[in-house]
Amino acid sequence: MIASLRGVVAALGSQQAVIEVGGVGMAVQCAPGTLAGLRLGESTRLATSLVVREDSLTLYGFADDDEKQIFELLQSASGVGPRLAQAVLAVHTPDAVRKAIANADTAALTRVPGIGKKGAERLVLELRDKIGPVAVGPDGAAGVTAGAWPEQVRQALVGLGWSAGQADQAVTAVAETVDGPTPPVPVLLKQAIRLLGRTR
Repeated sequence: MIASLRGVVAALGSQQAVIEVGGVGMAVQCAPGTLAGLRLGESTRLATSLVVREDSLTLYGFADDDEKQIFELLQSASGVGPRLAQAVLAVHTPDAVRKAIANADTAALTRVPGIGKKGAERLVLELRDKIGPVAVGPDGAAGVTAGAWPEQVRQALVGLGWSAGQADQAVTAVAETVDGPTPPVPVLLKQAIRLLGRTR
């Protein structure tokens, strides 16, 4: 019904943006990576997917049509709703999702909060024939590299209204707590927001 929005970014939160289109503010649920690319007062275009429930209409927004396509594809698997589909895209790029499914890489899929081993196996089984062409990278790696998250979290914090200096301090503080495998970016972003919330 609503395939995309073009308008001015009127507000930004930790999980949603408000895009003003023709004088109407549209609340759009977005992953941290999408929010990081938005700036208050600036014009933007988001690909969108409207999820209709008996008691709600929820608009989900994406940086491009490829993300939206994967979001909708993931929901065609049994047991996957919009929140889980968005969580997958918060951890992995669309190409990384395709690679993980095509290569039956359940370890990559279980990095997403809410997806266990059986859930990952079900995604592979149900979506392998639907994912389309898979981009081949030099190393075939899927997902966000450990070195990529600080800049993603920093950009998201600046997009949410904190200064670059505050964002740097929060990223440094969060980095000191990371021991072992790097948590998903949304988890790290929430930690940073909690830390900054105490200093306001």
